[in-house]
Amino acid sequence: MKDFNANDLSHVVEADRAHIWHHLMPHKSLETTDPRIIVEGKGMRVWDQHGKEHLDAVSGGVWTVNVGYGRTEIADAVRDQLVKMNYFAQTLGSIPGSLFAERLLDKMPGLSRVFYTNSGSEANEQAFKMIRQIAQTRHGGKKWKILYRDRDYHGTTIGCMSAGGQDERNEQYGPFAPGFVRVPHCLEYRKHDQGWGDLSGEDYGRRAADAIEEVILAEGPDTVGAICLEPITAGGGVIVPPPGYWERVQEIVDKYDLILHIDEVVCGIGRTGTWFGYQHYGVRPDIVTMAKGVASGYAAISCVATTEEVFDTFKSAPDDPMNFFRAVSTFGGCAAGPVAALKNMEIIETEDLLRNTQAMGERLLDNLHALAERHAAIGDVRGKGLFCGIELVADRDTREPLPEAQVKAIAADCMQQGYVIGASNRSVPKRNNCLLFSPALIATADDIDAITASVDEAMGRVLS
Repeated sequence: MKDFNANDLSHVVEADRAHIWHHLMPHKSLETTDPRIIVEGKGMRVWDQHGKEHLDAVSGGVWTVNVGYGRTEIADAVRDQLVKMNYFAQTLGSIPGSLFAERLLDKMPGLSRVFYTNSGSEANEQAFKMIRQIAQTRHGGKKWKILYRDRDYHGTTIGCMSAGGQDERNEQYGPFAPGFVRVPHCLEYRKHDQGWGDLSGEDYGRRAADAIEEVILAEGPDTVGAICLEPITAGGGVIVPPPGYWERVQEIVDKYDLILHIDEVVCGIGRTGTWFGYQHYGVRPDIVTMAKGVASGYAAISCVATTEEVFDTFKSAPDDPMNFFRAVSTFGGCAAGPVAALKNMEIIETEDLLRNTQAMGERLLDNLHALAERHAAIGDVRGKGLFCGIELVADRDTREPLPEAQVKAIAADCMQQGYVIGASNRSVPKRNNCLLFSPALIATADDIDAITASVDEAMGRVLS
């Protein structure tokens, strides 16, 4: 418990209630309940306006604070850079922009260029624009359609929602941009929804990928130019693709000359135990987008990394002066982002946090499997690195999803105990039944054990 003076913060609470439009929140409840104000953070712990301590198991609520709170070395580097040179549009260069791009791409063999933006949504939007322009310049206006996967999420702009596989997130915001086409999810636990028989393992993985080819053939291969996929589906339920899936996806991409766009906004920069999620699977992306953990929330930054082949498409010829990428991101020119990202990457390397993520991820999965032996409501456990989820069911035999209200009640109970965990909500119709865990890469064994113990207690109370 921190010693904060609640009276001193009472005006802050009332100002929040009167003026802040919070993200992802129905505000009616704040008419009778005080908004929660996070006042301070250190390591994996945060304190609210009452001084109550919470262990954060979701890295800032949306999978962002990968190296933990209170990193003075990042804050000091940002402060020094802002005093020296805070901003200039990316029509010109900067020292931290050049150095971070070089260091980042060293972790991404096969990719060679970075376009800076400031959010995951904007990074994906810019990638979609690149794909559309390539359709014009390389394919004469053909191959303009972009495939996306059911249950994947790519951002909050109209363009990104057009590629959004979470229908409850999209509801009431259409009509959407044309040319975005959905392919089936690859969640083996829900395979019986898809009508493909009783396949499992690699057989199911390849069948789920074959469904992508079926969509391409139905749309017409000469109309489809790209596919955008999360390496591991995040908010749609932490869906780890089964064996054989990504290998078959790469075959399809090569066969139909598709641009492979991997959305690493959540998985990127260590979350799954490698620098990027796609690196578990041996695929060769043409475009990779990233945000969240790039600077662990210490500054706004996102990136679109591409191959040189993609970049070369936009080099103007003397007789085609419009053939360059006519896009700008105002705050892609802020030097705070890349300098924070440089220091963030240095911390991950010097503290060997990828190795820690692998070890603590195994512990987290083991603990969650142990919980499944105690609680029949846990139907499936899945994840990779410090990015895990459990799917809750009312009946293991029928796999009927646990009602969303009960899932939220478990998360609320954990919050009351002083643990912040995630819960899927208002995303996938009748499938918002997952608890989500993404603690910072600095997590210790004691942290992991405490998080899962809180879930054990909460499930015992809520589901008794």
